[in-house]
Amino acid sequence: MQKPSIPKGTRDFSPEEMAKRNYIFNTIREVFHLYGFQQIETPAMENLSTLMGKYGEEGDKLLFKILNSGDCFAGISDEELMEKNPLRFAAKACEKGLRYDLTVPFARYVVQHRNEISFPFKRYQIQPVWRADRPQKEFYQCDGDVVGSDSLINEVELIQIMDEVFHRFGIRVCIKMNNRKILSGIAEIIGEADKIVDITVAIDKLDKIGLDNVNEELRSKGLPEEAIERLQPIIMLQGSNQEKIATLKEVLSASETGLKGVAELDFILERISHTSIRAELELDLTLARGLNYYTGAIFEVKALDVQIGSITGGGRYDNLTGVFGMEGVSGVGFSFGADRIFDVLNQLDLYPEGSLKTTQLLFVNFGQKEEIHLLPLIAKVRKAGIRTELYPESTKMKKQMGYADAKKIPFVAIVGENEMAENKINLKNMLTGEQTLVTIEELIERF
Repeated sequence: MQKPSIPKGTRDFSPEEMAKRNYIFNTIREVFHLYGFQQIETPAMENLSTLMGKYGEEGDKLLFKILNSGDCFAGISDEELMEKNPLRFAAKACEKGLRYDLTVPFARYVVQHRNEISFPFKRYQIQPVWRADRPQKEFYQCDGDVVGSDSLINEVELIQIMDEVFHRFGIRVCIKMNNRKILSGIAEIIGEADKIVDITVAIDKLDKIGLDNVNEELRSKGLPEEAIERLQPIIMLQGSNQEKIATLKEVLSASETGLKGVAELDFILERISHTSIRAELELDLTLARGLNYYTGAIFEVKALDVQIGSITGGGRYDNLTGVFGMEGVSGVGFSFGADRIFDVLNQLDLYPEGSLKTTQLLFVNFGQKEEIHLLPLIAKVRKAGIRTELYPESTKMKKQMGYADAKKIPFVAIVGENEMAENKINLKNMLTGEQTLVTIEELIERF
């Protein structure tokens, strides 16, 4: 018989993985709630008309499309079938698709429910998304957004949220920030607006390849000498955040857009100075993130003790809902990379004791009489919040102990005839092998 399997790109999560993931999601959830965010969920599938055309041509190809239920061939002629054109077929045979990210469904939600939503709307969403990549993948996104407010206080709070979440995880991080308007300003003053991506990619390599090679790369991308000359103070930008801001004010003095970006960052840094954030906050001009998408401040979080890409990122965008005909909804949002955070916590072994919610205490089962004696005791122990199991069968002691070992249960309670007569419990520490005779009250006290 063929062994059952799951579709490529999807996965099962074991009890241990689920416990770790829940620890991550619950921590993030608690912090979101502290800042007044509310959770929404949207369906796994959306109408294709909602999804198509929002991710560019490449993205459209990566959408999982769902065949119409019932007769999916209805309305398709024999000629069209003979053509074997997958795109034309899908356009008629599929009305729905699996969501590719959480941003487009969120935009659809805001437009559809605009009359019930009070703005500014602070929402978070933790759900899987699917991409028909090679290899295909399903992964969880963990997004928070504030829409319907232009205030930079939202950016300040996002930094605080990121800081608080990683502080709770025990992960040391650096929060890097930049502003899309500064990047536009830089391109403007050197007269090379269309080369902004090439410029940021080159600057980003400064610490790896050195100044001469960065300038060489800029030449190879067709930047004139004069432009490269004007870029030097920006490439070499050093010092504290305040010193960088001062340099940028001088260098970008001729660009209105650039100065607006500097003023925005200045405001955020000033307000943050009145909070007690623990993370390093660094103004980083090489940070570019999805350039065509963001319009203001951009952020990225790097873990300091592990070699891994960014573990959180986001920024300000101007027109979330424009694609659905509702103009002018500005927002700022970010996404926690749940899978990467999972890897970092695993590598640094940072899951706190008790966060995995495993059983703490197993009662050995010696038979009917003992079962009846134990049930009210176990109820009392559970009422005290101790995660407890009674082994369901009265089998050999060795088998029951083996079960405790396999499940990494730290304590086993042994109650036989003698213990019942004395109204005591023999508590065995599975790590040290040490046994202690205790009353039910003392047992609860120990935990």
